[in-house]
Amino acid sequence: MADAKVIPFDDDRSRGSAVQRPSRRRNSGSRRTGTTEPVPVREVQPLPVRGAAQEDVSVTQEEEPSGPPGRADDGGLERRIAGGLAFLRRRLTGDYEVDDFGYDAELTDQVLMSVLRPLYEKYFRVEVKGVENIPAEGGALIVANHSGTLPLDGLMMQVAVHDHHPAGRHLRLLAADLVFVLPVVNELARKLGHTLACSEDAERLLGQGELVGVMPEGFKGIGKPFSERYKLQRFGRGGFVSTALRQDVPIIPCSIVGAEEIYPMIGNAKTLARLLGFPYFPLTPTFPWLGPLGAVPLPTKWTIQFGEPIPTDGYPPEAAEDPMLMFNLTDQVREQIQHTLYKLLVQRRSVFF
Repeated sequence: MADAKVIPFDDDRSRGSAVQRPSRRRNSGSRRTGTTEPVPVREVQPLPVRGAAQEDVSVTQEEEPSGPPGRADDGGLERRIAGGLAFLRRRLTGDYEVDDFGYDAELTDQVLMSVLRPLYEKYFRVEVKGVENIPAEGGALIVANHSGTLPLDGLMMQVAVHDHHPAGRHLRLLAADLVFVLPVVNELARKLGHTLACSEDAERLLGQGELVGVMPEGFKGIGKPFSERYKLQRFGRGGFVSTALRQDVPIIPCSIVGAEEIYPMIGNAKTLARLLGFPYFPLTPTFPWLGPLGAVPLPTKWTIQFGEPIPTDGYPPEAAEDPMLMFNLTDQVREQIQHTLYKLLVQRRSVFF
């Protein structure tokens, strides 16, 4: 990993259906056969009115689930409890799988996504558009704008793809090296499927048919002042385009509106940032003045739109080394994201509603 070549995203970086039971029917009168002999007819005694009523009820009940009321809910609860206990057993015994990058699909589906989903659905109330532009299978590179002081936009994009795509695909994000040196954050990022933003890891994931996400603005985008909101920063030298060309995968532009306002960055304590080893130290209207309460993001209304794919499979193999082609494709992706941002901002009536 130490020898991996880093994609220059920015200048600040160095690298069985159920079977239905047929209903019963009561035969009355005589039955004819193919023979000429008369068939004896059994005398049928008239049923009392009370008995007939009971028979009607019994026939009707055959079509309904048997058992006391609430049995289906109890069975669902029992299955959830059993599933939870089985999950805990597998975690305690180590009977689960992770890939070479540390991605834990079971933990992501059952725990981490469940933790992020209330923030996605109830707090930011994310609206997703254009998810049909993401292929149902095979590799693809999603390129999105980056903002918000803290990288919550990447996590919300990951939930959007997983919950709204018909195939329930997982998005593997390329993250900055700072993510993988922070305690706890490092482990959680690996479990969620994030990996280092280097060309070797990106090409390997795309070659395996994974859906990979990248935010080329890097720290320049996420740490820009509030006065420059929704103005895309430079996309570096187009390393993500070169990766997509080598793997012949489409590039899908993604525009995110709403993240810029969760932490309005009105200042940057650069001296403190250098002491802590951070690329910036944000000053917002609430942080650090309100202490831990100031770290709570504002409940803005989000929109995530996935644009039409930009194909790369029609270029020759040597195209990945053509700087002019990479510049043109990078500029095309950037312009498409910026244009969609402006369109979504015009359509937006309120930051919070």
